[in-house]
Amino acid sequence: MRKLTLLGLLLSGAAHAAPVWQDRAKSPAVRAAALEQALTTDEKLSLVHGIWPVPWTRAPGEALPAGAVPGAGYVPGVPRLGIPALTETDASLGVSNPSNVRAGDFATALPSGLAMASTFDPDSAYRADAMIAGEARAKGFNVLLTGGVNLARDPRNGRNFEYYGEDPLLSGLMGGAAIRGAQSQHVIATVKHFALNDSETNRNFSNSVIAEAPMRESDLLAFEIAIEQGHPASVMCGYNLVNGAYDCGNAPLLDGVLKGDWQYPGFVMSDWGAVKATDFALDGLDQQSAEETDKQRWFGAPLAEAVRTGHVPDARLSDMVRRILYGQIASGAFDAPVAPGGTIDYAADAAVSRQVATAGMVLLKNDHAILPLARSARTILVIGDYVEKGVMSGGGSSNVIGKPDQPAAPMSGETLFAQYVKEQYHPSPPLAAIRARAPQAHVLFDNGRNAAEAARKAKLADLVIVFGNQWMTEDSDAPNIDLPRGQDAMIAGVAAANPHTVVVLQTGGPVAMPWLDHVPAVLEAWYSGQQGGEAIADILFGDANPSGRLPITFPRSIAQTPRPPVLDGADLPDGVQFDVRYPEGADIGYRWFAKTGQTPLFAFGHGLSYTRFRYADLVVRGGKTPTASFTVTNVGDRAGADVPQLYLTRAPGGPARRLLGFRRVMLAPGASQRVQLPLDARLLSRFDPAAHAWSLDGGTYRISLSQASDADQIDADVRLAARRQAP
Repeated sequence: MRKLTLLGLLLSGAAHAAPVWQDRAKSPAVRAAALEQALTTDEKLSLVHGIWPVPWTRAPGEALPAGAVPGAGYVPGVPRLGIPALTETDASLGVSNPSNVRAGDFATALPSGLAMASTFDPDSAYRADAMIAGEARAKGFNVLLTGGVNLARDPRNGRNFEYYGEDPLLSGLMGGAAIRGAQSQHVIATVKHFALNDSETNRNFSNSVIAEAPMRESDLLAFEIAIEQGHPASVMCGYNLVNGAYDCGNAPLLDGVLKGDWQYPGFVMSDWGAVKATDFALDGLDQQSAEETDKQRWFGAPLAEAVRTGHVPDARLSDMVRRILYGQIASGAFDAPVAPGGTIDYAADAAVSRQVATAGMVLLKNDHAILPLARSARTILVIGDYVEKGVMSGGGSSNVIGKPDQPAAPMSGETLFAQYVKEQYHPSPPLAAIRARAPQAHVLFDNGRNAAEAARKAKLADLVIVFGNQWMTEDSDAPNIDLPRGQDAMIAGVAAANPHTVVVLQTGGPVAMPWLDHVPAVLEAWYSGQQGGEAIADILFGDANPSGRLPITFPRSIAQTPRPPVLDGADLPDGVQFDVRYPEGADIGYRWFAKTGQTPLFAFGHGLSYTRFRYADLVVRGGKTPTASFTVTNVGDRAGADVPQLYLTRAPGGPARRLLGFRRVMLAPGASQRVQLPLDARLLSRFDPAAHAWSLDGGTYRISLSQASDADQIDADVRLAARRQAP
């Protein structure tokens, strides 16, 4: 009788034990598998498609689903099993609020992705995206659509400002750190837009054409590194086609590379409006986002019917759901539900934005040490459109409303996208910040719209600070790399009138500078975010030492690049597919310039400081993980940060050029630091499609320690044994 009583107690305890998916000691994979098995078919289907929770997608009088937070996306949860809904928001530069759909809800705006990349500091990317994700959680979001690592193959790409430049190592490390920072706050982060979504012109119909080896060595390598470093819970596929198949239905990319070679365990979500068929589920897509933006709700009733008939196997639906649940559990979103109304320290978050802006500004030119500016100047003329109101912000889904009085001008255009996009300025006016740094000076202002008037005023000033603005936005590429609206002619006229002219650029990417030889100083400020005006003044007047380095090559003209003078697809109507060919292969940016022997306007990695640095004692050792070590010394008279860069400059097959490593180093005057960097063997290898592996040739490799991609300082040779590495 006693044995039966004990058995009854044991069975009773087992019946009340927590289910496996609630056991945090179990792995995310085990928990997700158990949870998926507890779902009904209808519940599984509900998790693989979502809506865009904004009023303009609803029928008149139709309310949003309970629990949906107006924003980028919403996927309902399964309350009976504790599965939270997915509440999604853009993006990498702050928590967006499209068309002020959450009235009066403002967020901290980071500087652009290119500004972040210019810091060459993954730790800054981590802190910045942790800040954004913290604000997202407080606003009720548990999915942050961050992590863009598409490479800058064309300087005219409208979304270059969101990304991290042209190099796969830099992009991968910065993107991975940003993803890791976001997920430290228990939200799902994405990496996007997979893959080769490298232009915006007719992006739904452009077909990126490239062979496997160069694709693996460039764009895919950036994603591979970002995924290794950040472990994103989700991958977002892009709008474009790659070698004839749409990204979101591209089995070789999704099932072959991502889930096969890389063994990626999370889920693939579509970009908004990027799904073309239910069969995309058979090609690796796991979730249809914002289904109203597609021609059909492909993963709704059509997918349910396909599962019922067996066209889409039950096993595939289960895999889709397990991956989504894995992403929720691995990121912490499952165990740490969010709710709107959390506390946000906006002052602390603004300080994060300002730190990134300051560290990311790149001093391109500084003849005769005109910068930092003397505070004793009597008359200063500041020229630039809207600089009395704020600093420029890039347009599109990444745009952030930072304050209620944010100035904005409607985008001029006939497209549907143009109705929702504005040329926006964060209310941190450089003019006010400059006046605050030079209280004894008479600081004048001109908007620069009339070149003759700007030049006339320039003659009357001791010093001129002129701003050159290039607004870029998602869904539209620039036709060229000139400053728009006649600004190049205006700057040239001002420089002719006053030789003491400093140019500050607010751009979404590289621009030509036909006036460069006639101005003593140029500062690339990018889109500088919440406190950009203050950061610009800090650099100009020496309250901060410039330390940014270019993450993207500045060509003298489009003719120096492998891109055609007129954008591919520029004159085609919607619905007509066209090819975008990449003859440069993996030789993007600085590698193209090295290969073709051309001299750019400014090289990748270039950036000046108000102090000087010296490199010494480069030592490179081989082995399974080659390493390089060297010493950096600040030989100037003020503290500053340097970014020493390691490049492969010769391989056994001949000359080469590839970034192998970098480190941001902060040093006091006279101080030194020994730096050691591991060298990723993939960056020394070539991808061999026949062997389906990375192939490292045996022989001697030359490694150069450099201040920029075209400024080698010290060389060292190392012998490496031949080997192969699985992708």
